[in-house]
Amino acid sequence: MDDITFLSAMRERFRGFLPVIVDIESAGFEASTDALLEVAAVLVAMDERGHLYPTKTIHHHVQPFPGAHLEQRALEFTGIIPDHPFRYAVSEHQALQDLYQHIRKALKQQQCQRAVLVGHNAWFDLSFIKAANERAQLKNMPFHHFTSFDTATLSGLILGQTVLAKALEAAGIAFDPKLAHSAIYDAEKTAELFCYLVNSWLELTARQQDLGIRR
Repeated sequence: MDDITFLSAMRERFRGFLPVIVDIESAGFEASTDALLEVAAVLVAMDERGHLYPTKTIHHHVQPFPGAHLEQRALEFTGIIPDHPFRYAVSEHQALQDLYQHIRKALKQQQCQRAVLVGHNAWFDLSFIKAANERAQLKNMPFHHFTSFDTATLSGLILGQTVLAKALEAAGIAFDPKLAHSAIYDAEKTAELFCYLVNSWLELTARQQDLGIRR
């Protein structure tokens, strides 16, 4: 497979979209009022077989925006201490701007027009990204505004599991609950799961086509 075909395969597989796996950690469930505290994104590429694999992780701890609500139960759940000096947190503007730069570079490399957010319960992560983007007043957000790929739904269909830990177990992917609820760990595990689901479907389709030809 030559380089041009190799790169255009991603564009053709997802109708011009580039899947980008995202996980956020927050201080609550309401994107418009609760603080975004951490964001991680994993980029993927496609090999000569048409299989996806993770390539690069972008990660930032994020400073609560002015006036943000911090739900104590959410902080206890994630273990995040927002004002801890060793978090080296940056503003929402800086975090998203850096993330977008990496995504736009990947879009150009993969010949895709727009990124589509992949997440486990993707609506949650997309809602926080959109709210932070509005506060940061960044133009041309690379993510599609309402389309997303949800690994919870895909896992329910293919694996019969919707909880991330159980879906990973069903897929034979190692998962350490002690490391969970960290954006970087959850994003990377969700990326592994998404690649597994897409690749498994590709292999199943190939086997069905092969059986059809043999018959």
